[in-house]
Amino acid sequence: MKMNRKRIIGIVVGIAIVALVVLKLKNNKDITKSKIYLYDKDQAISVQADTIRIEKLNAEFSYSGTFEPNKETKISTELQGKVNVLLVDVGSIVKKGQTLILLDNSLLRLQLQTIEIQIEGLEADVKRYTILAKADAIQGVQLEKAELGLKSAKLQRETILEQINKTTIKAPFNGIVTAKLSEVGAFAAPGVPLLQITDISILKFTVNVPENDLSQFRLNQSYTITADAYSEISINGKNTMIGSKANIGSSFPVQFNLKNTSDLKIKSGMFGKVNLENFNQEKGIIIPSSAMQGTEIQAQVFVVRNGKANLQNITILRKIQNNLVVSSGLNEGDIVVTNGFINLFDGAKVNVK
Repeated sequence: MKMNRKRIIGIVVGIAIVALVVLKLKNNKDITKSKIYLYDKDQAISVQADTIRIEKLNAEFSYSGTFEPNKETKISTELQGKVNVLLVDVGSIVKKGQTLILLDNSLLRLQLQTIEIQIEGLEADVKRYTILAKADAIQGVQLEKAELGLKSAKLQRETILEQINKTTIKAPFNGIVTAKLSEVGAFAAPGVPLLQITDISILKFTVNVPENDLSQFRLNQSYTITADAYSEISINGKNTMIGSKANIGSSFPVQFNLKNTSDLKIKSGMFGKVNLENFNQEKGIIIPSSAMQGTEIQAQVFVVRNGKANLQNITILRKIQNNLVVSSGLNEGDIVVTNGFINLFDGAKVNVK
C-alpha cells in the first residue's frame, strides 16, 4: 500500500513539473512574440522618387584613371663591388649621364697598372725585333709573336678600362630618385637594385572604359585631363592606346600621354579624370543608378502608379558616371523610386516624400 502511495505521489510531482515547464515555455513564447516586429503590408512605405524627364545625355562626362610615370627603372651594376660613394638621395633631381654611385675599383686600377707595364715592355720588344728582323738577325716569327702579344695586352687594357668605367654608375635619363635601395659600404652585385629613377616630366594616364563607350575615343586625338588634387589645372593628353583585351571588370584600358606641369605637380599614382564632350547633344531618359533593381542585363525599377510601387522591366542603353540611360520601359512623366527600398515589394502602397 505504501509503495502505491509513493508511486502516485511521484507521478503527480512529475506531471506538476511538466506542467510548470510547459507554462514557462508558453510564457516565454508570448513574451518573444510581443517583441517581434510584425510588418503591416497594408501600411504605406515612405520612399523618395523622381519624375522622369527627357533630357540631354550629359553633354559632358568623364572617366576616372591613374597617372603613371613615362619611364621608371631600378638601377643596378654590371660588376661586383663595394659602394664607395652615393651621391644622391630620395627626392634628388638627376640629369641623364649624371654620376650617381661610385664603386670600389682599386683592384681594377692595380690590374691596369700591371698591364700598362706589360705593354711598355712589349712595345720595346717590338721595336727591337723590328730592327733585328730587318738585319736578318732573328727570324720573322719572333717579331710576329711580339706584335701579337702587344695587341693582346692592349685589348686587355681596353677591357679593364671598360670595367673601371662601369664602376661609375650614371643616370640613364632625366628623372627623380624615388627609392634608395643601398648605402655606402654595402656590397653591389649584378641585378641587385641600388636606386630607382622615375621620370614624371611626361606622364601616362590610363582609364578603364566599358565596351559600349569605346566609340567615344579616337587614337591620336587630344582630350582634356585633370588631376583630382589640382582640379584647376587642365592638361591636354593624346590618346596613344585603346586596349584590345578586356580586363577582369569587363572593361578596356585606354591610355593617354601628357606633359606634366613645369613644377611637376602631378605625381605618379595620383588619380584624375579625362573629360569628354557629347557633340551630338542627343536626348533620352536618365535615371540614377541607385534606382535600378537587379542587374544591367535584367534591370527593373519601381514605378509609382495610383499610390503603389510596381516593378517595371527596363533596358539599359549605357552607363554615364552614376546615371543610367534607359532605352525602353519608361516614359516621360513616370515616377521612379530612387530611395527607401526597405520592405518595398511589387504592389506595395507607397508614400512619396
